[in-house]
Amino acid sequence: MRQVRRGQAARPAPPPYAGGVPQQPSYVDGHGEQPGYDSGYNTGRVYGGGGRRGGGDVGPGAYHRPPDWRRRIKVTAITVTAVLLVTTVGTYFWADSKLNREVDLATVIDRPEAGEGTNYLIVGSDSREGMSDEEKKKLHTGSAAGKRTDSMMILHTGSNGPTLISLPRDSNVMIPEFKGSQSGKPRPAMGANKLNAAYSIDGPTLLVRTVEFNTGLHIDHYVEIGFGGFAKIVDAVGGVEMDIPQDIKDTKSGADLKKGRQTLNGEEALAFVRTRYALAGSDLDRTKNQQKFLSALANQVATPGTVLNPFRLYPTMGAGLDSLVVDKDMGLWDLASMFWAMKGVSGGEGTSMNMPISGSAGNGNLQWDMDKVRTLVSQLKNDEKVTVSSD
Repeated sequence: MRQVRRGQAARPAPPPYAGGVPQQPSYVDGHGEQPGYDSGYNTGRVYGGGGRRGGGDVGPGAYHRPPDWRRRIKVTAITVTAVLLVTTVGTYFWADSKLNREVDLATVIDRPEAGEGTNYLIVGSDSREGMSDEEKKKLHTGSAAGKRTDSMMILHTGSNGPTLISLPRDSNVMIPEFKGSQSGKPRPAMGANKLNAAYSIDGPTLLVRTVEFNTGLHIDHYVEIGFGGFAKIVDAVGGVEMDIPQDIKDTKSGADLKKGRQTLNGEEALAFVRTRYALAGSDLDRTKNQQKFLSALANQVATPGTVLNPFRLYPTMGAGLDSLVVDKDMGLWDLASMFWAMKGVSGGEGTSMNMPISGSAGNGNLQWDMDKVRTLVSQLKNDEKVTVSSD
């Protein structure tokens, strides 16, 4: 009998297999393992670093797919477009809600037939509404109650370029019968008077009625701005560059300007467009200055520096839209078309003029040259090139 030392394991018998290599168990479908043995292999799990098709760990030298720049650019473009669209739509509705649509042109009676193109009546009033005592003093506006028209212009837009026509406030016109804007009752004609008296008597609708009655031209839209709003718009765009033709000093308007090219702030601009006593042609020269300035202002507002700069665009829109009084049918596109047309006037694409004057009436008011006025109105109605001059 073979003896085995205590504490020493018995040596296994030699394997009965050829070559001394034991037969390996099969691991297909998990079979062949010894009971209790976990091999770490699972169906579908592949080990090794032979490429990205494996599910194992990737080593430092593994292959990485390059970034898909086309997809990134496409996603970025879609995102930017969506943001711009949402911003644009939001801005439109915000701006549209700020328009003060207070003038109902539907209440104007006996209106002339509409012609070709679009006619805007643009009014600068001496309204001091919303201005503090300090602002009134700074802008030399005084503290008169109510409001009157300080400037009046007709802007015609059409296929032959824009035409801007100033209506001197001392123009001698007939104030016809009208419907009261507050009472809605018929009011009798008031005879010959200054044009700006129509506004003082019954506001914007009587002014439109008077302009239409004396010219025969249909007014499509009404736009009005007061003293304070005018100055705020100028300041919001960073001032307006103007070439002042002469030294101007006027204690009534507060103007103290030197001849030459310069940038006017809101206070200086308001003084410039209000000045008449320091000018040889008085109100006629003032209307020419008003046209030049409004065209320059429109040109400044429509520059990329304003439109593409939100820090300038939104303050400008806020100041302008809060300050404007328009008719009930006025939309933002109409307002934009008006500014674009005024820019065209300053760019030489249109015509600017005063209403033709033949002299003074017996009451001292300015008398229109009615032959020229009839020709002018006919050309505007038919959207023809204006050949009439104010000289």
